[in-house]
Amino acid sequence: MLKRPVTAEDLAQLRRERDEADRLYNEALTSLDRALPTAARPSADAVATFDAERLPPLNDRWRVLPTDSLPPARGLRSRLAHFVWDLVRPALERQQAFNSTLVDHLNRNAEAARAPERLHAELARMRDEHAAALATLGTHLIVYLQQVTAYVDTKDRLVAGSLMSVYDALLNALTDEMQKRWESLSVRDVRHYGQLDARMTAVAASHDDIRHVLATLQQATLTLKREMERAPAATAQPGSPPQAGPTPGSLDSYKYVGFEDRFRGSTDEIRARLATYVPLFAGASDVLDVGCGRGELLDLLSGAGVKARGLDLNHEMVELCRDRGLEVAEGDLLSYLESLPDGSLGGLIAIQVAEHLEPSYLMRALETAYHKLRPGSHIVLETINPACWFAFFSSYIRDLTHVRPLHPDTLTYLLTASGFQAVRAEYRSPYPDDGKLQHVAPFDDGTLRDIADTANANVDRLNALLFTHLDYAAIGERR
Repeated sequence: MLKRPVTAEDLAQLRRERDEADRLYNEALTSLDRALPTAARPSADAVATFDAERLPPLNDRWRVLPTDSLPPARGLRSRLAHFVWDLVRPALERQQAFNSTLVDHLNRNAEAARAPERLHAELARMRDEHAAALATLGTHLIVYLQQVTAYVDTKDRLVAGSLMSVYDALLNALTDEMQKRWESLSVRDVRHYGQLDARMTAVAASHDDIRHVLATLQQATLTLKREMERAPAATAQPGSPPQAGPTPGSLDSYKYVGFEDRFRGSTDEIRARLATYVPLFAGASDVLDVGCGRGELLDLLSGAGVKARGLDLNHEMVELCRDRGLEVAEGDLLSYLESLPDGSLGGLIAIQVAEHLEPSYLMRALETAYHKLRPGSHIVLETINPACWFAFFSSYIRDLTHVRPLHPDTLTYLLTASGFQAVRAEYRSPYPDDGKLQHVAPFDDGTLRDIADTANANVDRLNALLFTHLDYAAIGERR
């Protein structure tokens, strides 16, 4: 503890630090304001309108029988006309009956055919309301962040004023001898333990870097060895059939395996997370695990007696699974599904796959999956929850292969629109409570208590946006 007055240089340094903190805060606030999403208006041509132009002529011309009956037969010509009429009348009656049924069907379904137009208009209205609500939320968030610093400064000044008297009393109570001893011990401890702590931190960081590099190097070595074994043998005889070599991009597949190992979690962690999905497929067979990765879910299903196979685009992931005796195919989802007979699958699960697919591709894949699944089977699509801002900014944008975030409402609607029933969203991986924004302590003073209650309510709103469930699963049933 230094026993000297505060100098002008000390105050100037504090002001510079405060100005720098204010500048960083304002820049972060501006970035947040610019990052708030805006909703795009849907195209007017998104839904084709019902064409009712030909209905009036059909309603007018469906009759083919004359309304007046033939006059009584009196002569040869009249009897001949009656004879011909008796021959053609049954056919004309059947034709008129068919015309009547067809026109009645078209008229009955005209109103239903206009339903997509009304649905499109309603969805556009709901989208506009959602966009307005999001914009209002963003405005309130910016206002809150602008006010929170003033509130904290006011609280700091109150606490500082209360502590000044205690601080002065403690300073007057300390003797010069104790102060000298304290300064001596502080300098020695800071020098010794500060250097030791810095060295330990540097060593730990170096160990982490070395571990990640060695893991990546090991995976690259295994990939290279496997692909070189596929290369044409140098001693091949002339005229012998060519041997399979490395597939395009297969030598780089290890990079994504390393990415999975480093950021998604260990095999044991993934198995623990996926174990809750296994009961959905109890008693099923021919279950397809799309994007099976390292095969953790295939192991769990096999252990539960469920016959399952995997599918993955990453060549190295496929080879890792095959080396462990798992049945895994290499290819894309839609092509693989289209190659299967209808009703040949007893379940389908895709963990962290949907966000890698283009919207049009995803919708085609879901519709195809509906036909390939047997009645009573489940479809499970787990993905990152973009409604949790931490999950979006931490997990989603970190992966270069992600194409489009999928809101829980969006993915559950796509399952319903594809024909699946009992569709629901199950939220998973809750953000730990100790990492969320914390409430301020209550005050006895009425004004301060009201301010604290307001701040805590705003903290709850922010936690609901920033730190909720990191993932969710859209689950449907083929009936």
